[in-house]
Amino acid sequence: MRAWLAVCVLLAAAPTWADTLKIGSKRFTESYVLGEVLRFAVEGKAPVEQRPGLGNTGIVFAALEAGSIDLYPEYTGTIAREILKVEGELAPADLNHALAAQGLGVAVRLGFNNSYALAMREARARALGIRTLSDLARHPGLKLGLSQEFLARADGWPGLKAAYRLPYETPTGLDHGLAYGAIASGRIDVMDAYTTDAKIEGYGLRVLEDDRGYFPRYDAVLLYRLDVPARFPEAWRALEKLEGRIDERRMIRMNAAAELEGKSFAEAAALLDGDARARRVARRGFLDTLFGPDFVRLTGEHLLLVFLSLAASIVVGVPLGVAAAKLPRAAQWILGTVGVIQTIPSLALLAFLIALVGTIGTLPALIALFLYALLPIVRNTHAGLTGIGHGMRQAALALGLAPRDRLWLIEVPLASPSILAGIKTSAVINVGTATIAAFIGAGGYGERIATGLALNDNTTLLAGAIPAAALALIIQGVFEVGEKRFGWMTRAHRSA
Repeated sequence: MRAWLAVCVLLAAAPTWADTLKIGSKRFTESYVLGEVLRFAVEGKAPVEQRPGLGNTGIVFAALEAGSIDLYPEYTGTIAREILKVEGELAPADLNHALAAQGLGVAVRLGFNNSYALAMREARARALGIRTLSDLARHPGLKLGLSQEFLARADGWPGLKAAYRLPYETPTGLDHGLAYGAIASGRIDVMDAYTTDAKIEGYGLRVLEDDRGYFPRYDAVLLYRLDVPARFPEAWRALEKLEGRIDERRMIRMNAAAELEGKSFAEAAALLDGDARARRVARRGFLDTLFGPDFVRLTGEHLLLVFLSLAASIVVGVPLGVAAAKLPRAAQWILGTVGVIQTIPSLALLAFLIALVGTIGTLPALIALFLYALLPIVRNTHAGLTGIGHGMRQAALALGLAPRDRLWLIEVPLASPSILAGIKTSAVINVGTATIAAFIGAGGYGERIATGLALNDNTTLLAGAIPAAALALIIQGVFEVGEKRFGWMTRAHRSA
């Protein structure tokens, strides 16, 4: 177990050996696009690594604190209320003073304010006479669909509900990328939005006036580690040239390119530099997206997550299954523990592991996948050993073998088909579960799935889902061949 953890630590730390500028982003369209804008700005100025779609504010900020990324685009209101937990608006100097103790700072005001807002379909709002947030209090029967982050943020739903005394229970969480489709079809009446969302106009929505001034300004800035300017001086000077370059009109235009015109995030970001840059970023069809330049990297990351965690679960799970079979008093405890682990929601387990190990990315993802893979292996090992007939055990005993030799030379080979079936089940499950790891920056095919969800882009989503499904089928086929071979060997062993 210690050796496995050491390997995990080395693998998780490997990307940090080279002094590479690591740019992060959150999991919504504008943050993806701004991440590409930053990458374009430092091209040729420093080695750069993009870490897109890491998750919500808490996860991305934890990555910044841990040094897993060096900077990411953030908003002043979010820094003040969600990160620093202070009310009201803070000037950049105040933000820097508060962040300095953590080795962090803000710089490069990009030039636009992207505030939170609530929005309704124009026709629905007009029919009900709703123009402001205060007006919502008169209509308690409306259906709200709010993003999970907005529901949890200090400057989101809890504070807004209290400030306006809104008569609604906590709404069901809904992914921001899917909420526009839900409000357009009438499944919900009100959603949270960003004021630079391109879909506001495209879907004919009315942004409700914040008549009590609840939301602060959310000016876009760079939140960065204070050592970045010294480590990457040329790249930092290039980033400073972005000061004031992106006004709200340009940001809405880039968001629209990604959300409404089917362009990639890189294509949308290229619009900032005009047609010359945009022409160099070619559009791609489905096959080009599927076998894009990131395909080899994502495949390698996914295979690493699946097989390294599977190997660790075999090393730990088989002995646990043996212990459960040989120690009846411990069986219930062992099987119950691995069963309970399986019931923990994946995102909750990942969030806990991030806090436990102090970093995002490969290490917490590997630990989570290792834990999820234990149940089928432990249970099948236990079932295979306890299912061996009394006659076979007596025959093994008659050979005069020591208990340890009987276990590993007779009983485990006889139980091998069941054990192998458990390993196969864990491997196939891990392929699918590993896609969740992309939400904490561990990469793999889930990176495309997260991007597709953020954009509501089926092409990108399928470009991640199809390889994951194909990999699961390939692994299942390989194991079935192995099962047949072990079945033949087991029959030969029995006849001998």
